[in-house]
Amino acid sequence: MKRVAALVLAGMMSSGIAVADEHDHDRADHFEGKPSETLEEAVKNFSEGNAELAEILAADTISNEQMGEIHMLTYTIENALQKIDAEVEAMAISLEEVHLGSETLDQARVTTNGADYLEAAQTLVE
Repeated sequence: MKRVAALVLAGMMSSGIAVADEHDHDRADHFEGKPSETLEEAVKNFSEGNAELAEILAADTISNEQMGEIHMLTYTIENALQKIDAEVEAMAISLEEVHLGSETLDQARVTTNGADYLEAAQTLVE
């Protein structure tokens, strides 16, 4: 359940990510971070990145070297959040198709879109 809540929060943060992206054009690209090509990869990178960030932040002090690690880590987490946001948006569209299909008793629309939705959604819940 925590994973789902975190991913919903990630989707809600998408507008913040867009703002951050606009400001990125003003800075030099230092590090691209780990890519998140699939939802599975994004969830893994998001979870691992957050765990690493939490570990660093739990220390009494943060060294300059650790600040560099945090800087690089944020790129990976941002990549993951962007992919999660895009995938959650696609899930919402599939779910809406299921909803509309159920209103009109369109079984083909419900089953096709329902299968797509459930396949993607399964990645977010365990």
